Amino acid sequence: MSAHCQLTGRAPAFGNSISHSHRRTSRRFDPNIQRKRYWLPSENRYVRLRLSARAIKTVDTIGVEAAVARIRARGEKV
Repeated sequence: MSAHCQLTGRAPAFGNSISHSHRRTSRRFDPNIQRKRYWLPSENRYVRLRLSARAIKTVDTIGVEAAVARIRARGEKV
């Protein structure tokens, strides 16, 4: 399963770990992805979303209906 946010599209970033001796090895920075279940009143059902912590705050601000509309506008299935 890829670590990407359904609402914001945030995906892993890549970079280097740098040791004390300054050797560089590849690493990846994963976003803080959580699975969260929301009640969707318009469809009378629950939806389970994979969201980053920032996207959860966004859903709290704009509401679950608007968030699901944005996710569907991006072309993802909910």
